[in-house]
Amino acid sequence: MKWEDNRRSSNVEDRRDESPSNFGSKQNNSMMMLLPVIKMLIGTKIGRIILVVGVIAYFMGFNPLALLDMGTTTQNNTSSSQVINTQKDDKSAQFVSAVLAQTEDIWTDVFKKYNANYVEPKLVLFRNSVKSGCGFASSQTGPFYCPADQKVYLDLSFFDELAKRHDAPGDFAQAYVIAHEIGHHVQNITGTITKVQNAKQGLSDAKENALQVKVELQADCYAGLWAYYSKKDFNSIEKGDIQEALNAASAIGDDTLQKKAQGYVVPDSFTHGSSSQRMAWFKKGFEGGTLESCNTFN
Repeated sequence: MKWEDNRRSSNVEDRRDESPSNFGSKQNNSMMMLLPVIKMLIGTKIGRIILVVGVIAYFMGFNPLALLDMGTTTQNNTSSSQVINTQKDDKSAQFVSAVLAQTEDIWTDVFKKYNANYVEPKLVLFRNSVKSGCGFASSQTGPFYCPADQKVYLDLSFFDELAKRHDAPGDFAQAYVIAHEIGHHVQNITGTITKVQNAKQGLSDAKENALQVKVELQADCYAGLWAYYSKKDFNSIEKGDIQEALNAASAIGDDTLQKKAQGYVVPDSFTHGSSSQRMAWFKKGFEGGTLESCNTFN
C-alpha cells in the first residue's frame, strides 16, 4: 500500500506511554483464578453459566476466546508485550495516522454526496491496556470502536498477532482492520448501531447474534468501500493489497476462529460472520463503491 507521502491525521491520541502498568498483571491474575471454573464448565451443558463468565471476562478487558487456549498463551502474551521495537512501533503509528487521514478524506466526500457532514472520530493508540468510554480493555480484546466516546482503540501489537497468529500479514491487512473499525463509527453517527440495539430487545441469543453479524458485515463492506475510493482517488492500492485484506477477513471469520479454538463450529453463536461472508461483503463494498452496496439489513 502506498501511504508514506499521504497526510497524517490530527485525530490520533497516542497513549502508548500512559497505559496502566499494573492492569495487565491484575487482569491475568484474575483470569487465572477464573480459569479452573471455565475448564470445569467446558464440555457441560451449562451454556448460560459459560456465557456469564464470558461476559465477565469481556468487561475485564479479556478476550473470552483466549480462554479456550486453556491458559497456554498467557505467559507468552505477557512476555511479548514487554518487548517493544520502538522504531517499528513508531513507523506503525505513522502508518495508522496516514490510513486514518485517508478514511477522513474519503468518508467526508461520501457524506457530502448525501448532503451530510462526516464527524471525524479519534483513534487511540495504547499498550497493554486502556480506559475507554466503554470501560477498561486490554490488548487481548483486539481493536475496537467505542460508540460512547466515538473513538477507535488499537494496540499496535495486534498487527503482529494478525500476521503471526492469524497468518494474515501485510500493511493492507492492517489498513483493512482500521477501516473496519471506522466503519463502525459510520454506523454510529448514521444511527445504525442505536437501531440495532433497540431491535435486539427481547430477542433470543441466536437472533441477537444474527443481527450483530449484520452489523459486522456492514462494517466489512464499508472497509471495502474505503478501499474502492483509496484506489480510485488516491491510487494507494498496489498489487496484492486486496488479497491481503481478503486474507485478513477470512482469518478472523467466526468459523475459522472457532475451529482453531475449540475444533468445531457453532453458527448460532457467530457475532462477526463466517470467513466467506466477511470476504464477500468486503468485495461488495470494493466493487460497488456506494453506501447502497452495503445494506446488510435487507
